[in-house]
Amino acid sequence: MKAAVVFEKGRSPQYADFPEPEISNKNEVLVTVKAASIKNLDKARASGKHYSTENEAHQPAIVGSDGVGYLENGSKVYFFSKKGTVAEKAIANSQMMVPIPEDLDFSVAAALPNAVMGSALALKFKADIKPGSVVLVNGATGITGRIAVQIAKVYGASKIIVTGRNEESLQALLELGADEAVSLQLSDEDFKKQIKEIHKANPVDIIIDYIWGHSVEMILTAFKGDGTFSHKTKLITIGGMSGDTIQLSSQILRATDIQISGSGLGSWTKEESALLFSEIIPEMFQAAIEGKIKIETENVDIKNIEAVWNAELQTGKRLVVRI
Repeated sequence: MKAAVVFEKGRSPQYADFPEPEISNKNEVLVTVKAASIKNLDKARASGKHYSTENEAHQPAIVGSDGVGYLENGSKVYFFSKKGTVAEKAIANSQMMVPIPEDLDFSVAAALPNAVMGSALALKFKADIKPGSVVLVNGATGITGRIAVQIAKVYGASKIIVTGRNEESLQALLELGADEAVSLQLSDEDFKKQIKEIHKANPVDIIIDYIWGHSVEMILTAFKGDGTFSHKTKLITIGGMSGDTIQLSSQILRATDIQISGSGLGSWTKEESALLFSEIIPEMFQAAIEGKIKIETENVDIKNIEAVWNAELQTGKRLVVRI
């Protein structure tokens, strides 16, 4: 069969022949793949730099961690796989599949779940979002941040604040459901002043963070209490695009009712992961059909995988390989 294969660590995948996968246990099923999205996770795993693969010896492997296609009985499904998905055929775990509504386009069905995983799990399980929650999405101009804004709205957030550097993307977020935008292009003092004023007027319950680094240092400084009772805030970090470490004053933790945790591979329970497939993704597929969630895609043919692997995409678009 044809597939997108990484033959050497650090190299782009190539369109090549690869042995067709074989079912090895009763929980596995064969999927005829029609589309698969390419995420930062896939690129990091392919390069061997992701924490889930850094200790593995590299062997030629198919890229991709999830996809959409048809089962042998003709059912249309989204599936997750550790054995590669950007190929004509893939092996899926039957417990990690979701039926795709007939009205939902394959490209949208391929692109949406990873962004849902990177937002809904944090909002629902780590932050325990409730109707009426005030949510701040830090670094919201990326694909997953845009979905986080829309899912927070679906979950009933009463106010959503977003931060980011791209002014055009910040304005687009206001059209997707955000109520207020704060630019990371501001000076540090002006940024902290705006965040402090927003938090004072509408105390923030949840911070969903995609970039970590200096912006989080500024937000925590702006939230720092003064020794009186403070509002309880949960900060959930999902990414580290602006740096993997921060400086954190112990005074902030002592003077502020803030809880810091993360959301990512390894931090979810088996029960939470199961609910992703049984409840959350199906709910978001339906929300997409109803127009409550929108995601843009850049569709390419699998034959062109090597050329587009490192290409710059328009902000807010997910690369989807059609097969």
